Amino acid sequence: MEKSTIRKAILNDLNNLLPEVHENHSCMIHRKVLMEETVKTAQVIGITLSAFPEVDTWKLIEKFWQHGKRVAVPKCHPATREMTFFEITSFNQLEVVYMKLKEPIPALTTKLDTPQIDVHIVPGVVFDPKGYRIGFGGGYYDRYLSTYTGSTIAMAFDRQIVEQVPIEQFDLPVQCILTETKRFVCMKTE
Repeated sequence: MEKSTIRKAILNDLNNLLPEVHENHSCMIHRKVLMEETVKTAQVIGITLSAFPEVDTWKLIEKFWQHGKRVAVPKCHPATREMTFFEITSFNQLEVVYMKLKEPIPALTTKLDTPQIDVHIVPGVVFDPKGYRIGFGGGYYDRYLSTYTGSTIAMAFDRQIVEQVPIEQFDLPVQCILTETKRFVCMKTE
């Protein structure tokens, strides 16, 4: 099956999640993320700003701040399909951009270079137990992760895990996937 077909099927399923189930399962995943050793020891965490039906990241970002973590969120550059990460200390430092997504306002935030980010919470629509993912189709994270050497974690609902994702030449797996009921260790860190 093609990536686009799998993506569409999983998104259709996710869009039918009841809001209370979505919130409850997101909170269960957040608790697991906060228990991960790489997160506990990280100073700077890279994470996207979620939109329903993704696992919520907004409440997790607040928890990171409460734990004294620095949080970096991406600004996308559609012409090159690349991302730049900026540290935010408040949701007031965000603006609405294309497709109603929120991104950091560069003038109000601090740009962080890739090596400064200890852990990335990598988004995706579909994952397999080996850590391969189907994203939203832009290729932003595949490009970014090709030069990133830190830890990678994905958050997903159980229903986003499939037996196998079609793999293309430039696809890179995440190291760990956390769902509301499972923890997949996909690749060992050095």
